[in-house]
Amino acid sequence: MVGEKITAIRESKSISIEEVAERSGLSVAQISNIENNETLPSLSPLIKIARVLGVRMGTFMDDNDQIGPIVTLKGEADIAMSFSNNNESARSSMNYTSLAGRKSGRHMEPFIIDIEPSTDGYKTSQHEGEEFIYVLEGNVEIEYGKEKFELGQGDSIYYDSIVAHHVHAKDGAAKILATVYVPV
Repeated sequence: MVGEKITAIRESKSISIEEVAERSGLSVAQISNIENNETLPSLSPLIKIARVLGVRMGTFMDDNDQIGPIVTLKGEADIAMSFSNNNESARSSMNYTSLAGRKSGRHMEPFIIDIEPSTDGYKTSQHEGEEFIYVLEGNVEIEYGKEKFELGQGDSIYYDSIVAHHVHAKDGAAKILATVYVPV
């Protein structure tokens, strides 16, 4: 699980939870909850923790260290993680399937994301890097800064993720291909 990987990396670098909190801008309680798998984090806190620990965010989801190309055949990808999009009451509105979890040293994180409709609301997130989203099924709404974009099957968006943003299903479940680039 992600929490155990974060703890192992943090402890291997002799960094306390308090230091991670101070350097990431997150609270000690939030980091502790993530490490104990009590909270499903959004991408933003994971990226902040990864930066403090000096690793790629994908390191928290990796099980292998393949140097060459990675081929993920249909039906072979594993569900990497569920996120609650900064809303702790929504426990798993987005299920991420990693398409390159075995690739070591990668700079992009490609995912297929199944988005369930949620009535619990959401909070925007922001982090360094860029994101590309292509809608495979259904409709999604992307809040980006003060703008909102509605995308349907076959539509795409590419944006700087330093701007506050959120992706959610619109009118039922949706499925997207998302690639997240976070500079190390």
